[in-house]
This record gives sequence, C-alpha cells and structure tokens, in this order.
Amino acid sequence: MSSNVPPLPKGPSRTVGTPRPVGAPGPRVAAAVAPPVSITDPSQRLPLAILGGLVVLLIAAYWDMLSLTRAAWSEGLYSHGWIVPLFALALLWMRWKPFGPVPAYERWVGVLLVAAGLGWRLFAAEYGVNTFDRWSFLPSIFGIFMMVGGTYVIRWAWPALAFLFFMFPLPNMWERPILGGLQKLASICSTFVLQTIGMAAFRQGNLISIPGNELNIAEACSGLRMGTIFLAMAVFMVFIIERPWWDKFVILLSAIPIALLVNVIRITVIGLLYWLVGPDNHIAQKLGHDWAGLFMMPLALGFLWLELQILERLTIPIDTVQVRPVGGARGVSPVPVR
Repeated sequence: MSSNVPPLPKGPSRTVGTPRPVGAPGPRVAAAVAPPVSITDPSQRLPLAILGGLVVLLIAAYWDMLSLTRAAWSEGLYSHGWIVPLFALALLWMRWKPFGPVPAYERWVGVLLVAAGLGWRLFAAEYGVNTFDRWSFLPSIFGIFMMVGGTYVIRWAWPALAFLFFMFPLPNMWERPILGGLQKLASICSTFVLQTIGMAAFRQGNLISIPGNELNIAEACSGLRMGTIFLAMAVFMVFIIERPWWDKFVILLSAIPIALLVNVIRITVIGLLYWLVGPDNHIAQKLGHDWAGLFMMPLALGFLWLELQILERLTIPIDTVQVRPVGGARGVSPVPVR
C-alpha cells in the first residue's frame, strides 16, 4: 500500500539542538570599516589649497591691522600674542577631520560671514574704532572655513579660530579699569599676606610700606599679563583634555583666580627679599623681578595640575558608569552607559 504523502525536500542537514530564544541576536558579521582619510590624501589637496589661498588673501586684506596688533605684542602686557597663532595651528592639527561635500547654501552662508566681517571693518575704519577693526577678523576667517568645508568643518575648527581672540589687545575702555582693579586687589592681598606672616606692612593706595623699604605695585605687577596668558592656556587645555564638561567648566572658572594667587605670591616674595637684603641688592633684583616672573607660569600650571588631580578624585566620568538591567537575571553583565 503506497502512501500519498510527498517526500520531504532534501536540504542541508541541521543538527537539532537547543532552539534560539526569540529576539536573541544572530551570529555577528564583521562589518568593513573604511580607513580614516589622512590629511595627505589626494582628496584633501584641493580644499586645503583653496583654504590656504583664501586665508593668505584675508591676511593680506588685514595686513595694516595685523601690523598694529604685532606692534602691541612688543609691550609687556601682550607679549603672549606671538604664540597665540601657533597654539591655534596646533589646535587645528589635533582636531583636524577630512573635508567632504558641502551643500551650496552653506557656502553662501560663508560668503555672508566674510561680507559681514569686511563690512564691519569698513565701519570701524570710517569711525576709527581699532577694536572693532581687530574683532572683524574673526567672523571673516570663520566665513572662509565655512565656504570651504561647511558646518562640518566649523564643528572641529571653531575652537582654534575662536582662540585667535587672545592675540588682540584689550580695548582701552576695558584695559584701564581692569588694570586699576587688579593693581588694587594685588596690593590688598599682598599686604594681608605680609601682615599674616608677621611683617609690619602697610598699604597706601598701590604703595606697600615694609620696614625700611617700599613696594610700588605698578601696572606691570597688576597680574593682567599673567591672567591673560593663563586664561588662554586654560582655554587651550580645555579643548585638548578628555574630561567631563563640568571639570572643564571648573578649570575655566579657576584660571583667573589662580593667576591672581600666583601674582600675590610673587609680590610677597619680593617684599620678603627687600626686607631681608634690601632693594639695592643685585640678587634681590634678579630674584624679585626676572626669575620670579619666569617662575609664575610653572607655578600656575602646578596649581592647575593639582586642581585636575582633585577633580579626578571628586568626579566620575559618565562613560565609566555601568547600569544593570532592572529585573535582570544573575550573571547578566552590566551595560556601560555611552
């Protein structure tokens, strides 16, 4: 007696085992990952050449303003201006990402930014406002990067471009009040420290009287130069360190207080030297003015390193937090939060 049931189709044999749970992931397939594009890649030559050419043209258009800015760098308060463009180039190098296709409307936004910057400069030249003339350089160079790379390039280049703000001297309407306030603050704090350590110090304005000598807290000793340099260094560090945003915010807030603290330490050391050996001593002059000034930046960076060590022990980066699924079975590995 023959059966009417058709035979089962032949196929590849499969070992019968434990069935896969519903929703369980299947076997992993290795995805092909394209190698990162290098800055020397042929596809990057044209945008880099265009960007370099436009930047050269912009520098030529602002040459008279940049020459006046360079003259300000010869003064003690703004001598750090020479290194600001170098730091900006270093930021561009460390944060560089490859150029890609740019929508037409983003290029037109870049053209509008350049036009706004140059228009701002014409307005400043008409009314003789040097500060506006200097600041108009920033939207112009932002516009050039926008024209060449669009918003994608602005996302990684903006810290370096904004960092160029530190190469310009402060406006006169800001500089005088800030200098006066910092002089007074440095005089008050230094007098307090000298009195605390047992010295008979008295303050009259920006003049500190110590036994047998007087300390005149001049503009060069106000701490403005140190504050500006250290703030620029703190901003640079914030962009290169891998820390949570709140740690970076604390670093920025503490930059000026650390610079003022270091300046007070310097004035206090000068007062002690003048009290011990007198202001006419060659060694006291060298230690008080030259060597102490050179030591201020390493000391400030040491305070900043100490602050980073404290923050590292007080805060936990979000990437290291691990969460176990609610109601999960024992043995289930915790899932890192990204």
